[in-house]
Amino acid sequence: MYCVLLVAYSLMAADRYLFPFLNYDVRKEFGFSVPTIGLLSTIFTLGLGIGGLPTGYLLSRFSRKTVLLLGIAIFSGGTALTTVTTGFWTMLLCLAATGIGMAMMATSMFALAASYFIKYRAAAIGSVNFCYGLGGFYAPILASVFLISYKTWRAPMLAFGLFGFATIVLILLFVRSWFSETHRTAEARKGAGGASTLLNRNSILLTALSMIHGLSMYGFLGMYPLYLRDGLHFPPGTAAGVYKFFGVGALASILCGWLGDRLSPRVVLSGAFLCSAGLGYLFFHGSDSVLAASIMTCAYGVVASSILYVNLAGYHVKAVRGSLASRASGMFVTSLYAAAAFAGLLMGWIEKNHGWPMAGAIQMSLLSLVGAALALALRPSEMSM
Repeated sequence: MYCVLLVAYSLMAADRYLFPFLNYDVRKEFGFSVPTIGLLSTIFTLGLGIGGLPTGYLLSRFSRKTVLLLGIAIFSGGTALTTVTTGFWTMLLCLAATGIGMAMMATSMFALAASYFIKYRAAAIGSVNFCYGLGGFYAPILASVFLISYKTWRAPMLAFGLFGFATIVLILLFVRSWFSETHRTAEARKGAGGASTLLNRNSILLTALSMIHGLSMYGFLGMYPLYLRDGLHFPPGTAAGVYKFFGVGALASILCGWLGDRLSPRVVLSGAFLCSAGLGYLFFHGSDSVLAASIMTCAYGVVASSILYVNLAGYHVKAVRGSLASRASGMFVTSLYAAAAFAGLLMGWIEKNHGWPMAGAIQMSLLSLVGAALALALRPSEMSM
């Protein structure tokens, strides 16, 4: 049953990569500017940000399975409807709506993983993010196949929308409520530590770190494909081959989550943010060869997705008592993705005025250095074990 849910999550992850990979073709058809296409490439994260905390509330009133299925229907429907949009505003609305559905599914999956796998919460969240990596790996490949075969960016968008509705059928058939509605963590962690409110030092710092990471990582995810095709003039197949390596890096999520369960949050987060700063600089100042770009993209997948994303999600849950796990997951989703919604617009604006190297240096390197410093202020002793 857990594997069926992970398959569905990998499809949601694939949807996140889909439009950024196709934004070159969308921009060519509609004549959008770089900042505008950047906003469209990451606006789904605004829906993720808006939907995170409300989903935490919904999970306290309705079953996880119900919320999860509704989320899949919303993001799959939004993806398919993007193919019939006629301009900027209708496209913006559809893409933002996909994010709301993604928030419902992501929050449900994080809460389920943290609740069922009591002793290995970060590693369990890592297994969810492992499937994010799988989605990131196959999304550019399938998208490029549909794009080349049908000569239109609408073909992959429609196909992935239909795939989503197929996963709804699978979940209805195979996932039982006794599994999806487990509350083992809440029962096991009574008195096990963690704050009794979301307004505590660690949660506030983790929220700030999540916002920083959202701006940095989604600046890369939303705009690096455009840089590959427009800046380095890579053809679609080559750009897809490079971009998929971010997903390969995310496959280390289970191991990195396991390490996050054992090492100090200060060490894990500050070290990863420092690595992110270095890679952010190299993306736009290093070699323009396909091999170098692929290696750096894979390394960034490990740092940004397997280490930072997984452990920020896990530490949000550990910062509070078990009864607040769903709301803590919602806070993580909201803080990271609300900031990420404007990552493409910001990077596009910096690129337009100062070029790609400065955009990478400011939005990826400088922000990551701030994150490394803030992570040192965490208090691991106040988190639950």
